[in-house]
Amino acid sequence: MDELSLYESILGLQEPWAVEHVELSKDGVVHVYTEHDRDAETLCPECGCACPRYDTRDKSWRHLDTCQFQTIVHGAVPRAKCPEHGVLQVNVPWAERNSRFTLLFEAMAIQWLKEASINAVSRRLGLSWNATDGIMRRAVARGLSARESVDYQHIAVDEVSSKKGHKYITIVSNESGQVVDVQDDRSKSSLAAFYTSLSERELDSIQTVSMDMSPAYLSATKEHVDGWEQKICFDKFHVAMDLNKAVDSVRKGEMRFAPADQRRPLHLSRFNWLRSEGKLKSHHWDTINSLSKVAKKTARAWAIRQYAMQLWNYSTRGWAQRAWARWYGWAARSRLTPIKTVAASIKKNLWGIINAIVHRKSNAGAESINSRIKLLKVRARGFRNKERFKTAILFQLGGLCLIPAHLN
Repeated sequence: MDELSLYESILGLQEPWAVEHVELSKDGVVHVYTEHDRDAETLCPECGCACPRYDTRDKSWRHLDTCQFQTIVHGAVPRAKCPEHGVLQVNVPWAERNSRFTLLFEAMAIQWLKEASINAVSRRLGLSWNATDGIMRRAVARGLSARESVDYQHIAVDEVSSKKGHKYITIVSNESGQVVDVQDDRSKSSLAAFYTSLSERELDSIQTVSMDMSPAYLSATKEHVDGWEQKICFDKFHVAMDLNKAVDSVRKGEMRFAPADQRRPLHLSRFNWLRSEGKLKSHHWDTINSLSKVAKKTARAWAIRQYAMQLWNYSTRGWAQRAWARWYGWAARSRLTPIKTVAASIKKNLWGIINAIVHRKSNAGAESINSRIKLLKVRARGFRNKERFKTAILFQLGGLCLIPAHLN
């Protein structure tokens, strides 16, 4: 096989395209020149109809290196004069429109971007930051357009900080850990935009929506999801977080009145009180038992918190409701203001908590995704704008087919 046939095979060329000649320049770059048969029909890239050739434009694309030599593909690309769509450049088989890289080169860059930051890949491949970013954006657009079906049966909604200054984005993920949508901000309109993008069949397929007690997310779901009374599940993690804040508030208040020799031990015991029971080791128990004699209010708040966490083990709605009613009675009579405040909030949203218990749903998967998103921010050293951040999330966590279809 000669070098012309070799590069025709590598680039996947068929009539009317062929490799005209190949040369190695003095600066160590392989140049592959292609040509389009002048007697062949030119096809409109929009409708595929045969059209008169209007003219040609010289274009070039970066290709995979040949051995250690950088390789550039050149082509005089015809433009077709379509009666309906006007003068348009015909498609070439080795690259997508508006790209200066061949499909094989983009596929390699995508594999690198899965493992490293844009800056690192840019240095490794000798590209500008914008060129590498363009490869990522085209990959995400390609993946989204090729996405046929998504599992929306059990979704989770959470917000992630995009920048300092209370700038957030809304993340929607499914049970398999796939980010299915990313929206600006954390408002009602953010989640509503996701719901309105779904078809009626996809909306009807939703069985549970796990979220925190955000009024904005709650309002959007009530407005767009039928049967939301049985589908909205309030996340255990956020309930535990609210109770932890209440316990810590009680501890801080009690510390001011504790004996002087006990204030420092009570101050240092903060995380002992906030650990889940399964993570308490013997020395944690020793500290809690010792301080319970001094910090009786903190011990009572901690006991109320521990009891609430055990109530997630029920499996039937009736038993769970009765158990939470007993817990609420204890919390309401505790004479601990932070605990009573959280108890009132839980009572108001108890229906969503019971749904989470019965359906066995939580935002654990969403919290895991949030951790991975934070790592993306660290690896990229932040993002210039929100759109770049959203693209990176969908690229890494969207479960999209990023490689051009005919290369898979």
